[in-house]
Amino acid sequence: MSDPPARPVLAASIAVFRDGRVLVARRARAPALGLWSLPGGRIEPGERMAEGALRELAEEVGVTAEIVGFVDHVEHIEHDPAGLLRAHAVIAAFAGRWIAGEPTPSAEISDIRWVDPLAPGDLAMTRGLEAVLARAARLVAGAAA
Repeated sequence: MSDPPARPVLAASIAVFRDGRVLVARRARAPALGLWSLPGGRIEPGERMAEGALRELAEEVGVTAEIVGFVDHVEHIEHDPAGLLRAHAVIAAFAGRWIAGEPTPSAEISDIRWVDPLAPGDLAMTRGLEAVLARAARLVAGAAA
């Protein structure tokens, strides 16, 4: 059994858009094992959040993108069956446009899909992802206008 986190982890993720669709990834590791989410992970010391989102995107799925803007922050708090804190992360979610690379699974990602951001289907997603996708879609559409 591992010790509970001493403090929240700072992380970043990115909703990458290409041809009107957004990239979602199925997590191959905890936290959120098996759930669909956005590529992302921990911010490194000295790294800006947007830089971290782009780095994690490249590391996890092999895609390059440009940041369009900040979407929202998401808090992931997970407890074990006894109620003890298992994980706590604050995730800065960004929206971006695909530049290059075909997404491929990795040790952290078991599957990848391009979905309609306003109707992603019945995927088992991380809490709040549908709202983040809708806000990111509006941000990207507004930036293109």
